[in-house]
Amino acid sequence: QVQLQESGGDSVQAGGSLRLSCAASGYAVGSYCMGWFRQAPGKEREGVAAISTGGSLTYYTTSVKGRFTISRDNGKNTLYLQMNSLKPEDTAMYYCAARTPCRGSWDSFAVRGDEYSYWGQGTQVTVSS
Repeated sequence: QVQLQESGGDSVQAGGSLRLSCAASGYAVGSYCMGWFRQAPGKEREGVAAISTGGSLTYYTTSVKGRFTISRDNGKNTLYLQMNSLKPEDTAMYYCAARTPCRGSWDSFAVRGDEYSYWGQGTQVTVSS
């Protein structure tokens, strides 16, 4: 069983930055691939980024490439999402999630929501223009 708790959400101006954190606890957290997802009001959940167990493999959805960076510190059992050059369209509730086994290709499959078994409660990010 893995428990996930996000933090770091806030309201910022367009062009600003935020760093989200996801504290993980439970058995063998380091063996889970992890990801960030977001859901805006009235929209479907979207996979934003994913990272392999050791951090050597990452995937980003097109809309955040070059602006967001996913990373993890397995020693601290923490997942991060550094978000730069924020845009109003980034406004959403952001969720971290964990999956095992860490299977499949490192393309959009890496952020398939149905591959993830454990989810946090979410942290709100609001970007104003």
